[in-house]
Amino acid sequence: MSIAPTMAFYIAIGLLSVALIVYFNRHLFKPGGGAGGISGLEWVYYATSLAALLVGWYFNFQYMYQYGSQAGWANWTGQLFVNPASASGGQDLLFANVLLYPLWTIIDGRRCGMKHCWLFFPMSALTSYAFGVALFLAMKERQQRWNAAK
Repeated sequence: MSIAPTMAFYIAIGLLSVALIVYFNRHLFKPGGGAGGISGLEWVYYATSLAALLVGWYFNFQYMYQYGSQAGWANWTGQLFVNPASASGGQDLLFANVLLYPLWTIIDGRRCGMKHCWLFFPMSALTSYAFGVALFLAMKERQQRWNAAK
């Protein structure tokens, strides 16, 4: 069984979710707009997001290759708890990504004026939690500069 179509599907919908977030907040990226150019801090966020995406996808695709037809959310989540060390990290990931991240991005994003902030949570599930956090922080940084220039 080839998992290449499954991997291509996850890449496509992951990138689509990112594109939707950028599209709905496109005012932040207009040349000459209030957000200005990319700040040094923003570069750090973008570099971190890219590294997290590539490393995360690498290991997720290794998981898909190894588990084949058994690969899925339930199995993947179960693998987080195979020993106490991984369970410690797994529970952190689940609490942070499933409970805190949606609250943070929706509430804080709305407070500063970002649009469709709810998209960050499903995007993080399709890409990487660290990617989602770094992208949210970069976009929030731009939004705050845009707000200050209004």
